[in-house]
Amino acid sequence: MRVSSNAFEEGGWIPKRYTGRGEDISPALHIEDIPNQTKSFIITLDDASHPIFPNYNHWIIWNIPVCSDIPESVPKGEVVSELSGAIQGIAYGRHCYRGPKPPLKTTHNYTFTIYALCDLIDLPAASTKKEVLKQASNLILDQASLTGKFQSHRNESEDAG
Repeated sequence: MRVSSNAFEEGGWIPKRYTGRGEDISPALHIEDIPNQTKSFIITLDDASHPIFPNYNHWIIWNIPVCSDIPESVPKGEVVSELSGAIQGIAYGRHCYRGPKPPLKTTHNYTFTIYALCDLIDLPAASTKKEVLKQASNLILDQASLTGKFQSHRNESEDAG
């Protein structure tokens, strides 16, 4: 399985609009080579560079229906009707996407991970990433990640040249 985004490339800069310093909306994600037995997806977003809490979880959403394209700007809320009732749990974003927002001029790496599951997960929206992945551990068929970087006070116009 592979995941990509039209917003940024693997290892590239995450545009400000997808961060806590911009519009704070989730980027569109494209999934390829989905296992045939897949019944649902989980998506997590983690700050892989957090100095105190390694892999600090920013977003957890599960029971996403099988599709090759996750749309941009997943709405806030425990239940996402636009994604057939997918559930958003408790992370830095409580029942919503919360994008990168590192302090000062530090550059942090952020990893989106997609898990393909052979079933749905029956957990309340008050669940955390740890609880969701524990429940999903025997259901995971495959996973793929996309990592980007962000610096809060970076000038994006530098990319144009």
